[in-house]
Amino acid sequence: MDGQDDNMTQVMLSRVVSQARRLRQLSWCVTVVVVSDDPAFLAAFAHWSLKGRLLVWSTRLLVLTRLPLQQMQDLKRTFSMTNSMLLIVEVTPKSQRGFVYIYPPYSPKETQALKVASWSPHRGLVLTTQLPLFPDKFSRFEHGASLVVVAEEYQPHAALTRGGTQGAPTSFMGPMVTLLQLIAKSLNFTYTFVRPPDGSWGTKREDGSWTGMVGVVTREEADIGLGPFGMSAMRAEVIDYTRPILIDSLRILAGRGRPEVDPWGFLLPLTPLVWVAILTALLLVLMAVFLMSTCFFMNNFRTGRFFSNIFFKYFRVLLQQASFTDGLVFAGWMMMTLVLTRSYAGNLMSLLAVRHIPQPYHTLRDVIEDPSVTMIWEANTVYVQYIKSVESGTFREIADSGKEGRIQYQRGYEFPVAVDTMVRKGSHVLMVEDLTTKVFMAQDFSQTGLCDFYTSRELFLPYVFAMIVRKASPLVLPINQRIMKVTETGLYSHWLETGIPNSTSCAWIPTKITVNTSLSVTNLWGMFVVFGVGHLLSFLVLCFELGGDRVLRSISFSK
Repeated sequence: MDGQDDNMTQVMLSRVVSQARRLRQLSWCVTVVVVSDDPAFLAAFAHWSLKGRLLVWSTRLLVLTRLPLQQMQDLKRTFSMTNSMLLIVEVTPKSQRGFVYIYPPYSPKETQALKVASWSPHRGLVLTTQLPLFPDKFSRFEHGASLVVVAEEYQPHAALTRGGTQGAPTSFMGPMVTLLQLIAKSLNFTYTFVRPPDGSWGTKREDGSWTGMVGVVTREEADIGLGPFGMSAMRAEVIDYTRPILIDSLRILAGRGRPEVDPWGFLLPLTPLVWVAILTALLLVLMAVFLMSTCFFMNNFRTGRFFSNIFFKYFRVLLQQASFTDGLVFAGWMMMTLVLTRSYAGNLMSLLAVRHIPQPYHTLRDVIEDPSVTMIWEANTVYVQYIKSVESGTFREIADSGKEGRIQYQRGYEFPVAVDTMVRKGSHVLMVEDLTTKVFMAQDFSQTGLCDFYTSRELFLPYVFAMIVRKASPLVLPINQRIMKVTETGLYSHWLETGIPNSTSCAWIPTKITVNTSLSVTNLWGMFVVFGVGHLLSFLVLCFELGGDRVLRSISFSK
C-alpha cells in the first residue's frame, strides 16, 4: 500500500481481513503471516484483525519484521491475547539472525517478551526454552494472572456476602463460586468481583449497546461473567458462552391460601355426572311405572280404588308380587337409593372434616385469566427479552398484560423481600427458575417451619445456562475443559443439593387437610340455603295454586 493515504489503507485492510476471516471459517487450521517494517501498518492490522474477529485462538499469527522489540510494545495486547509469535530479524553486513518471541497473557506492563527460539542460517531454528512453537499459553498461567469477574446474586448459584460498600471488596458464595475457585486454582489466576451498575443480567438496547453483566463483558470491563447465563442467539453475537453447566426452566411461585371451608361440600360426594344420572334414572322409573300402570290397571281404578291401592302397594312391597313389572322396578329403585344414600352419607361426613387449601395458579393460562394477580419478572433477562419479541401466543398475551400494569420488574436481589411480602399475601406471583423457587421455599420453611408457598405444575421457557467471556476470548477452551469434568462427574449437582437445606420439605404439600372439630353454620350454611330456597319455592307454588283456584272459581261463579 505504498503511496496510498491512510484512509485508503484502512479500507483495503478491512477488506483483506474480511476475506481472510471467510477463509478461516472454511478451514480447519489457518496460519496468518504478516510481513512489515511499518509500525502504523502493524497497528492497523492488529486493530482490524481483532475487530473483524480474524484472530481466534485456533488461528496462528506469525509477524515477521525488522523493527526492534521496543517498538512492539503497542502491540503487546494483541500478541498476548492471541496465538501469536513475533519473529524479529536482525541483518548486519556480517551476519543475519532472528529471534522468536511470545507475550504471556495477562502479564503486567513491565513484563518483557519471552524468547522461545532463535534462528541463524548456519544453525537453523533452535528452541531456547521447553515451550514449543505456538505454545498453549492459556492451558495454565505460569506467571499467574489477575482477572475481573462480573457477578450478581442468583440463588442458589451465587449468593452475595459482601456488596462492596464503603470500599470493602465484593464477594459471593455458592456453587458457581466454588466452580470459579476450582478453575482459578487449575489455571493459576486470581480474581476480583465487580457488580453491574444496574444489577441486571443484560439485554440489548435500541442503540445496539447492552445493559447489565453482558454489557460489562462486551465493554471489556470484565474478563468473565459468572452467571450462569441463559444462552440466546442475540447474546452470542457479542459474547462467547462456555460449555453448558445446567438446564433450568421457569415456574410460578405463589402463596398458598389458608384452609377454607366449602359450604357446598355436600355436593362433593357425587360428581355432577352422577347427579345427572340419578335424576335421569328417576325420570325413567316414573315414566315406566306410569306407562305400566295405565296399560295393565285401567279397570281397577273404577271401584274400591283407594283401599285396594293401599293394600296391594304394601303387599307388593312385601312379597314383590302382583304387578310383576312394577314390583321389579320398585325393588330395584329401592336398592339403588339405599346404596346411594349410605355411600353419600359416609362420604359427606368425611368431606365435612376436610379443609381445602386453594392453589389457583398452575399454568400460565391461570395467571393470564386472573386480572387480580400481578406477575413479578426479573428485569433485563433473557426471558423478558424473549416475551417482548414474540408476536403471538401465550407469551404475547403476557407481554400485553404488562401494558395493563400486571407485570412488575425487579432485580434478583430484591426477590426475597417481594416473596416475603407480596407473594405471601397472594396479590403477586413470581416467575423464576425452578431451582430458585426451591431456595425460597426451603428458606421460608427453615425460618417458620411452615410451607406457605407452592409452585406450579407447569414448567415453561427452558434454557441452557453457562458462563460467558469476551467474544473470541481464548479463555473459552481451558474453562470448558474444567467445566466438563465438573458437570460429567456430577459435582455441580451435588453442590446444588447440599447448598439448599430442606429443599424437599415443601415439595409435595397437600392441597387438602383434615380437622377434628364440631360442625358449625360455616360448614353447613349451603345446606340451609338449599332448604330455605326449597321452602320458598314451595310457598310460591302454593300461593300460585290458591290464587289460580280463586280465579277459576270466580270465573265459574260469574258464568
